[in-house]
Amino acid sequence: MLLIAGLGNPGPRYADTRHNLGFLVVDALASRLGADPFRDKFSAQVSRARSGAEELILLKPQTFMNLSGQSVQPAAAFFKVTTPQVLVLHDELDLPSGEIRLKQGGGHAGHNGLRSLIERMGSPDFLRLRLGIGRPTAAFRDVADYVLARFEAEERAQIPALCDRAVEVILDVAASGAAAAMNRHNARKK
Repeated sequence: MLLIAGLGNPGPRYADTRHNLGFLVVDALASRLGADPFRDKFSAQVSRARSGAEELILLKPQTFMNLSGQSVQPAAAFFKVTTPQVLVLHDELDLPSGEIRLKQGGGHAGHNGLRSLIERMGSPDFLRLRLGIGRPTAAFRDVADYVLARFEAEERAQIPALCDRAVEVILDVAASGAAAAMNRHNARKK
């Protein structure tokens, strides 16, 4: 079993922002797999799906980004998944827009959603699918303004392809495990 938690902020105000990229990928995965309808539980929207023999729990925390751990940890406890069976999908400033990388463990790098997860899970050893949003331009006063801003037209055009690639990585993790998926999908293009 895998618990797949896409990070974001609830409500229409944040729907089309960089910080909600995790939600967009969970929605794409749910659509691809014909997942059950989302229901409210664990301060989140929760659905179930299957990929081959693997059961997937899809989670979109509704606690706001900075409190994501308050949703993910109780869900992980309920479904009896270990920390390495949790795959977190989150926006990543340190990757160019449109790039993705799979990673096991690590710090929070200033990402408050990851900080909350590490605190509540008691470990940083969950899987992360880092979804590149790039660094803010000089037009933004600070990082918070950037991540909470709506996508620019060029970024928006990249989202379907990014979601498709992210779904392929998730399905590969479910089928082959994290190490094999990292070897296949994290190779740098020449």
